[in-house]
Amino acid sequence: MPRMDTARIRFGVKRPALMLAALCLLSACVTDGLSNVSKMGFGAGKAPADPAAPALTSQGEVRSALITDLQSRRSVLPPDGPFAAVSLAVTEAGAGVAAAEMRVARLRAEAKAKNWLPRIGPTANLTSLGALVASILVEQTLFDNGKRKAERAYAAADVEVAAVTLASEGNKRVYDGLKHYLQAERARDQAAVAERAVERLTEFERIMSLRVDGGLSDRSEQRVLSQKLAEMHANLAADRQAEVTAMAELGAMTTRDLTRLRGLQSLPPDQPTPEPLAVTRVRGEGARTLAEADMAKADMLPGLTASAAIGKGGVDGGIGLGGGAFGVGTGATREALDATGDLVGRRTAQAAEDANRRIVTLQREMQSVQSRESEGAEVLRQTGGNLTMFTEQYKVGRRSLLELVQQYESFARIERDQVALKYIATDLRLQIALERGVLVDGARM
Repeated sequence: MPRMDTARIRFGVKRPALMLAALCLLSACVTDGLSNVSKMGFGAGKAPADPAAPALTSQGEVRSALITDLQSRRSVLPPDGPFAAVSLAVTEAGAGVAAAEMRVARLRAEAKAKNWLPRIGPTANLTSLGALVASILVEQTLFDNGKRKAERAYAAADVEVAAVTLASEGNKRVYDGLKHYLQAERARDQAAVAERAVERLTEFERIMSLRVDGGLSDRSEQRVLSQKLAEMHANLAADRQAEVTAMAELGAMTTRDLTRLRGLQSLPPDQPTPEPLAVTRVRGEGARTLAEADMAKADMLPGLTASAAIGKGGVDGGIGLGGGAFGVGTGATREALDATGDLVGRRTAQAAEDANRRIVTLQREMQSVQSRESEGAEVLRQTGGNLTMFTEQYKVGRRSLLELVQQYESFARIERDQVALKYIATDLRLQIALERGVLVDGARM
């Protein structure tokens, strides 16, 4: 396998005037963004201000449509009320890992924004006489096949991925907090239903006990009623325990006291925009993958570097030609890198399909729950009417106490299930908002 060895043309300068001229020439190249080199056809050494690489400015600022989209997103949560209070509390108490990763990515991008400048560092050589000669090495890349440009694109895409991660974690934390709050509110409402049922069944049990003592009812009916009362006591205990657990989990996510929050708020209907965060993440990762492929392709071709070692003896420098190693598998490797764009496009399309399917599934589930809630309200109304009729018939002796108890138990069970449906529908709506990344204002990033 042939290999291109590094070639370097060296020159020596002894006079201080020529040394200064060489330094000024390097300085002019740096200041002008290597414009003189560009005139010779070496456009890969341009400064970050080149329109071909607008994502990263010379100051290290990332100009990204993806980040702008994230920052323009607005939360679907009402600005006031328990939802906003929970969102603010859990956000303030977050560990800030994603924010720290975002800062690190921005610092890396700021460093890469200057990668087109020459590198300066000390160097030491051992002469033939055994003396150690120290000097300052100045090295400037003249032609690198776009590697440094790809490095800047990679750093910018890395900031985009960090921004998506920050948005995703912020939305997920808010959803987790609201989910615990909904579980606690649902448990409170169900416990209120169970508590009323326990009070009513307890009164029925007292009446049944009097009837058994008076010989009007047998003990088998009393045992049936006692069993129903025990089941309702168990439901009440389970609801209260669920409330305590949910509030404990919510309390672990924040340092604020949220125990006094009450109520359920309505949310606006889902909109087809913005795109789901999962798709946005794949877009950012795709841009980073493409930049990584560009760096790999640049490494496969030879590059041109100018260097100068400034020491006591003057300036010793040259122009080096390096890289460009070829092997049997080089062609296949190149084809694989060229196919990266197609792979990124397919990944993005697949991510969009998967996200849309998840959203459609959640929307259908929410519609189903809302239909059940509407139908259940009518069933509950009819059951309540039957309970009133049974009560009147019991008073005139046309219904037994056990029949009245069974009717009331049915009413309490339907009422308890009906209470849960509105919380289930709200949770599904929050899941859709989580998919779209609209539980937190993007401006807070």
